[in-house]
Amino acid sequence: MDNLALCEANNAPLTPITFLKRASECYPNRTSIIYGETRFTWPQTYDRCCRLAASLLSLNIAKNDIVSVLAPNIPAIYEMHFAVPMAGAVLNPINTRLDAKSIAAIFRHAQPKILFVDRNLETLARATLHLLPDEEQRNLLVIFIDEPDRPKRISSNDQLDYEELIRRGEPSSSSVARMFRIQNEHDPISLNYTSGTTSEPKGVVVSHRGVYLSSLSVIMGWEMGKFPVYLWTLPMFHCNGWNLTWSVAARGGTNVCIRHVSAPEIYKNIESHGVTHMCCVPTVLNILVQGNSLDMSQRSKPVQVLTGGSSPPTALVEKVQRLGFEVLHVYGLTEATGAVLFCEWHDEWNRLPEKQQMEMKARQGVGILALADVDVKNKKTQESVPRDGTTMGEIVMKGSSIMKGYLRNPKATSEAFKHGWLHTGDIGVIHPDGHIQIKDRSKDIIISGGENINSIEVENVLYKYKKVLEAAVVAMPHPMWGETPCAFVVLEKRKTGQGDCDDQFMTREGDLIKYCRENLPHFMCPKRVVFMGELPKNGNGKILKHKLRNIAKSLVINDDNTIGIKH
Repeated sequence: MDNLALCEANNAPLTPITFLKRASECYPNRTSIIYGETRFTWPQTYDRCCRLAASLLSLNIAKNDIVSVLAPNIPAIYEMHFAVPMAGAVLNPINTRLDAKSIAAIFRHAQPKILFVDRNLETLARATLHLLPDEEQRNLLVIFIDEPDRPKRISSNDQLDYEELIRRGEPSSSSVARMFRIQNEHDPISLNYTSGTTSEPKGVVVSHRGVYLSSLSVIMGWEMGKFPVYLWTLPMFHCNGWNLTWSVAARGGTNVCIRHVSAPEIYKNIESHGVTHMCCVPTVLNILVQGNSLDMSQRSKPVQVLTGGSSPPTALVEKVQRLGFEVLHVYGLTEATGAVLFCEWHDEWNRLPEKQQMEMKARQGVGILALADVDVKNKKTQESVPRDGTTMGEIVMKGSSIMKGYLRNPKATSEAFKHGWLHTGDIGVIHPDGHIQIKDRSKDIIISGGENINSIEVENVLYKYKKVLEAAVVAMPHPMWGETPCAFVVLEKRKTGQGDCDDQFMTREGDLIKYCRENLPHFMCPKRVVFMGELPKNGNGKILKHKLRNIAKSLVINDDNTIGIKH
């Protein structure tokens, strides 16, 4: 059998851009994109992407050139997930919630050739460009994206706009064939910058092969059937929308694009378009609970929700499911090309009490099929921890869906891949059934008198208090124990008919501390509760615990156990 050689017939490089071609051929009458009054079919999306790719090539975009895009979840950024790699370039979706200084740092590092900008973000884009050296500004071609149903806004500085690029693209049949025939499946397809919750953002390079495998793994892990109606509540700039940009095309689904994520917008689109699937971080789950205005009891099936980014509290999952959503918890990171652990549900769990079912749903789960292996290892010995659900270690993984590495950062790449595994920095356990559960980020573990306190465990208890909307727990200094938990809490807003807060709903610090002492070992209970109007979050909705730690460092427990301010 050694003489059976690979050839063009049996060795096609793996790439997710082929999902677009297949969708146009297999689902010619199905709607690909809905955005307000705009509708496209899959053949129309295919044609637009081919035209855009042809125009990019006419602008001398070459293999591995970076094409950045600064836009919310509108059709253009979806189309660019296909058109940019079809031109041989690398897509760089930018977090629209970053400030000009942060985006300029990304541009200096990524060195893009073209920047596509949503017109509503023009002020941010121009502020960013002013921070770049003159030569970099001159070398960066800026193309604005106007709303498809609105006339173009004329500016003397604008040479091209997005729709004009699509209109002028004239791909030949031979050039289209080349667009879908990549030479090496390990070539980069996207450059995604980490959110930077624990360190400076790094440029993660992911490959055609990795994205192809991850996209199919999402379909299998989520058990996504054909023709889903997918609501874009997760930013496409966040790990390419956890690869759903390509997965939805593979299933011939409909992408419902929305510019702003709010409860009215979500429920309106669910009702108008029969949404079946959506992804979001736990922050959006809170939005669903706070802004529920739609009776979904008559739906034949619940809306399937994939949630990750941080561990959703069991109390929050329970509230969301009662509204008509079915929540599946996943775990992923930019370096792993999206979601890599799925909390696969066991039928026997349906017989458990509801509270225990919610606890099962809070687990991160088992590895996707694209992973070769996933494990929890002792950080010092690198030995696998026992599968007892209590012994903690670092979550590590390996497989073809893992990133190629960090752009222009060999030291960080080597550190991430040491010992032959991708090291996540997340601390977790493995249960006897193989499911992994995160206990904390390594930097978020609180060490009090030699005892490890998992902040997530304390947060889960706080979320069960009926008046708590959001909670985050970090370490604060303690004169005897070294560290002790400090809780930052956002309360639900309850108003009277006159709009004033009702005193009977007021929650005091002592109430929450007493509640924790009734539900947790005393050494795990917060010694201080700080009430906030909102918790600091990054552009992806993750709570920025390092900012809360800085606040907590200014709080000290005096020898007489009173709270003081460090001067």
